[in-house]
This record gives sequence, C-alpha cells and structure tokens, in this order.
Amino acid sequence: MSRVSRDRASVLLLAATLLGGAPVFALGQEIGLDDVLSVSLVTVGQGDLVWERFGHNALLFQNRDTGAAVAYHWGIFNFFSEDFIPRLIQGTMLYSMGPSDFDTLLASYRDTRRPVWVQELALTPIQKRELLALVEENYLPENRHYRYDYYRDNCSTRLRDALDHVLDGRLQNRFASDPTAYSFRWHTRRILQVMPLYYLGIQLVLGPLGDRPITLWEEMFLPPTIREHIGEIQVPDGRGGSRSLVIREREVLGSDRAPPPAGPPFALPLFLVAGLIWGGGLLALGRPGAPVAPWRRFGLLLLGGGWSLIASLAGLLLLGAWLFTDHEFWYANWNLFQVNPLFLPLGVAFLLFLFGKGFPRWAARLAYVVGALSMVGLVLGLLPGIGQRNGEFLAFAVPLNLALWLTIQRLTGTGFDKPGEGAGT
Repeated sequence: MSRVSRDRASVLLLAATLLGGAPVFALGQEIGLDDVLSVSLVTVGQGDLVWERFGHNALLFQNRDTGAAVAYHWGIFNFFSEDFIPRLIQGTMLYSMGPSDFDTLLASYRDTRRPVWVQELALTPIQKRELLALVEENYLPENRHYRYDYYRDNCSTRLRDALDHVLDGRLQNRFASDPTAYSFRWHTRRILQVMPLYYLGIQLVLGPLGDRPITLWEEMFLPPTIREHIGEIQVPDGRGGSRSLVIREREVLGSDRAPPPAGPPFALPLFLVAGLIWGGGLLALGRPGAPVAPWRRFGLLLLGGGWSLIASLAGLLLLGAWLFTDHEFWYANWNLFQVNPLFLPLGVAFLLFLFGKGFPRWAARLAYVVGALSMVGLVLGLLPGIGQRNGEFLAFAVPLNLALWLTIQRLTGTGFDKPGEGAGT
C-alpha cells in the first residue's frame, strides 16, 4: 500500500471508529449522527514552554455509544525536520494538523499540569458531517501542512475558520467588526511577561504591524478567546427559536497553575533604570581628565564596545528580517533608530582604544550620527498616532545611546586623547 493510501486508510478508520463501524459518510448521507456523534471545542491552558504559553485547542469528535473520541488539531511541528531551522529563520515555518486519541492527549496534559475545558457544540447533523468531512480532507497528505503565522494563521485560527465554515460565516459576521482595545503586541507582552528573555526579544523585533488595534475575530489567534466568546453565537434550536452554540461546558482537567496575567506589566521604569545605569557607567569611566589606566580602558570596552556590538547585531537582525525574510511583523521596525549596523565600527573603535593611546577621531562623527538617529526615533515615538509602541525600548536605548555619544566626544577631545596621538581624522 502506498503512503497516500495508508494515510487515507487511517482517516477512514478513525471515522469508522467514531461511527461504531459505519462506513465513512458523505455530505447528505443519513446515518443518524445526531444521536451518535457529538462535536466539542477543546481548549487547553498554558504550559511551561514558550509555545505552550498561548494555550492550544482542538475539535473533539466523540461517539456517544462506544466512547471513542478523536481530537483534530492544527498544532503539530517537528524540531528535527531537516528544514525546520531555515524555515524558522525565513519566516516560512510549516505546521500540520492531524488526529490524536483524546485519552492520550489528556494524559499528556495531566502530566504537564495544563487545564483542559470541553464545550459541546449545538451543531446539526449536516454540520457535524460537514465538519468531520472537512477535517478528514484537511488531513490528507497534500493538505495537512500549512505555512504558520503566529498571529494570522495558527492552530487556533485554523480551528476558528473550520467552525466558521460549517456555521455559514456566523463567527466572522459576529466578531470581525467587533473592535478591541488591544493589539497583538499587548497580548504577547501580557502572556510572555513571566519569561523575561522572550519578553525582551519580542519588544525588539515586533514592528508597527503588531501595534494596530485588532478585532475580536483577530484576537481568536488565542484559544482562550474562542472559548470565552463562542457561546455568544446563536443557532436555531429546532423549535423556531435560537439557542447558544455551546450546549454545555465542563473542565475535564484542573490545574494548580495561576491564570494568565490580565494585562502586560508596566516595565518602562525598569528599562529606563537599566539604560541610565549602563549609560551612567560609561560617562563615569569616560569623564574628562581621568588617567589612562588599563582597567578604565577595559571598562570602556566592556560597556561602550559591548553595547555597540549588541546594537549592531540587533540592527542587522531587524534590517535583515525586513529585507530578506517573510517575518512581516518585523518589517519597518522603528527600533532601527536605536540599534543599527552603524554601531559596529564604534565597537571596533573601542577595541582599538584598548590597545592604543588615543580614541579614533572618526568615531566621534559616527557617534554623533547614531546619537542623532536615536533622538529622531525618540521624537517620532512620542508623536501620537504614528509609529509603534516601543516605549520600553526607547527608555532603555536612548539614554545609553546619548551616553555613548557624549563619552566618545570626551575621549576624542580631552582627557584620554592627547594632541597628535589620535588614530587619525
């Protein structure tokens, strides 16, 4: 049997299991699904790993007679595939969907202390058949892989779209015009605030596209949002009236985990203090008239050269992502005013200064440029209605960039540098 035939056979077997041995159905085929099959939304709470912090969800198909239960979800990826790292860098990472035994899934979530909720949905027999046929078709080898987008095309939005399809667009009609006061950045900061390195990373790389207000439809990139609002959808009750799409909700796995934070932290003062301390150390080491002691030169290399190296690498990352990758949410990043490849020669200048008598005079002009760019970025960032919400990064980088500029001016003008001993004009 070919691989395609085996995959198709596995799908048919799953459907047959759900239907108690009945053959796979086609749309319009009457087999009494209203009494046999239930369809539920499964929502999984946070885990420990960064890709688990946003939660997960699945569509659960259960046979009431036999107890057979299969969960289809769109969150499968493989760290060890040969093209995983290149695709991750390029912004073209592939995820896939597939079925899992529900009891096995629950056991894994129980082991990792993740809460699980199940909401049974009031779908008609035709809608149940259509939804199961849709996920079966989606599971075929030629269909199961998709290009992952962390905000616009992920495991949760795929599930949302599948439900919306069988509900004739009710979800999109209800929520696509319902604005929220939040953005993709706001939610990401809220969720990642307990993971400082990831929090810092997202504040650096996320550009203006992540700051526009989003609708409730877009916010459904988060599984908890679908769980919270899906009950607002009204469907016919079969008696001429309407009822909630959610028949019942139950928590099948509890957890001792604290709930996700309600909002992002107010971390700007911490960023400002960090920038002032780093910049203040630079100014102290580079004060005019200080003796040219080796430890001072090394300290200036560590603080000034270290920041120059970090800023240049960060700038290269942002610029490279904008020009050469598909990470659209990184594009046109205003943090490039604060970190950019122009810092790299300044790092070289501090290294030369460590072993030489004078600080290169050309570095003073370059430091003036990076300082001016930093101030331009600050002014633009303070203007209402434009740019991106990068206040925390501004609070850190602007004082440090200005201290770097002033320190280099001092080193090339007085104190450390002696007339005729500089590295050239």
